[in-house]
Amino acid sequence: MSVLLLLSAGRGPRECAWALTHLLGRLEDDARRQRLTTQRVQALPGDRPDTHRSVLIQIRGAGAEAFAASWTGTLCWQAPSPYRSGTGRKNWYVTAQPPPLDAAPTRFVEADVEIVACRTGGPGGQHRNKASTAVRATHRPSGMVVVVDDERQFSLNRRIALQLLRQRIEHGDEAARRAVTTARWRIHDEVVRGDPTRVERPEPSDRDPVPHRRPHPRR
Repeated sequence: MSVLLLLSAGRGPRECAWALTHLLGRLEDDARRQRLTTQRVQALPGDRPDTHRSVLIQIRGAGAEAFAASWTGTLCWQAPSPYRSGTGRKNWYVTAQPPPLDAAPTRFVEADVEIVACRTGGPGGQHRNKASTAVRATHRPSGMVVVVDDERQFSLNRRIALQLLRQRIEHGDEAARRAVTTARWRIHDEVVRGDPTRVERPEPSDRDPVPHRRPHPRR
C-alpha cells in the first residue's frame, strides 16, 4: 500500500513554513513507530533555512492509508515564533491533504487503432467515393476518432490519421497533467486557521534550554 500526502503552509507567514518542517518531522517519526516508510517526493523550501512551503510525501506499508488519514486536515504547531519575539501568537497552521494523482500517460500503439476505409465528399469527391481512399481511424482505448481524406491514396491518409491520433492523445495527456498541477496548487489556498485535526508541540528537549544560574554563596 502506498499513498501520497501533500503538506502546505499555504500563504501563511514564514512561521507556517517553519511549523511545516516540524510537523513533517513529527509525521515521519510517527510513521517509523508504525513501521511505515516515508519518502519526500517533492519539496518547496521556505525563505528561511530548514523551512518548507510545501512537501509531497509518499507513505508505504500496511496501514499507510489509515495513517495518512490520521494526519489529514488542518495541523497546528503550537510554539512561540522563532522570528518575532514580540508576537503573542503561538498557533501556526498547515494543511495536509491527499493530492490529485498524476494521470497515467496514454500509451499509443498502432495495434489499438481500428482503420476503416470510407467515402467522403468534397473536391474530387467522385474519384474518392469510388475508390474509398478516405480513412476513419478509431483509437479504441480512448474512443478518439479522426477521419482523413486529404490525399487520393489510402496509405497516405492512413499515415496522416495515425499521426493526428498520436498528437491528439499527447495533447490530451499534457492537458491532464496541467489539470493535476492546477488542482494541487488549489490545496495551498485551503489552509484553515483554527479547528485543527492535530495539535503538536515541541518536546522538552526541542525547546531552548533555560540558562542555569549558580546560587549566590551565603555570606
